Amino acid sequence: MALITTGSQLIKDLESSGALALYVPLEGGFEGRYQRRIRAAGYTSLNISAKGLGDLSAYLTAVHGVRPPHLGKKSLGSGAAVGYVYYLPPLLSTQLENLPPKSKGLLLWIIEGQILSRQEIEYLTMLPKMEPRLKLAVEMGGDRYFRWEPLATTLAAA
Repeated sequence: MALITTGSQLIKDLESSGALALYVPLEGGFEGRYQRRIRAAGYTSLNISAKGLGDLSAYLTAVHGVRPPHLGKKSLGSGAAVGYVYYLPPLLSTQLENLPPKSKGLLLWIIEGQILSRQEIEYLTMLPKMEPRLKLAVEMGGDRYFRWEPLATTLAAA
């Protein structure tokens, strides 16, 4: 029975603060268990990496353009600066609109969050306040055991 109750404090803290900073063992395995507990509590989960995100507000909440790498080939357009741009829909808005009817909300699990700047972390702490159905879990580094704290406290400590 202990396996079912494991993770309840994480879920309570996630619901109360909205954004958590996670410190996970580098061997791995624990994050998958906690993600299963959160999904069992009624949340839909989405995993992304912090590397290569660029502008967080544009990537998460606005339509943004993406240029594919040129890979050393010339563009077919006229001129060297002309290339193809693909426009992608906002990640969070699209996911929140397509949530199942009985879902409590969306959990955005961001790995490799230690590379985020102070302003990006500050933006992530404000994001659940702007959209109450959104919860954030940001992996901020490694530790000997799985622990978490509100993301705002890591911002104050930095």
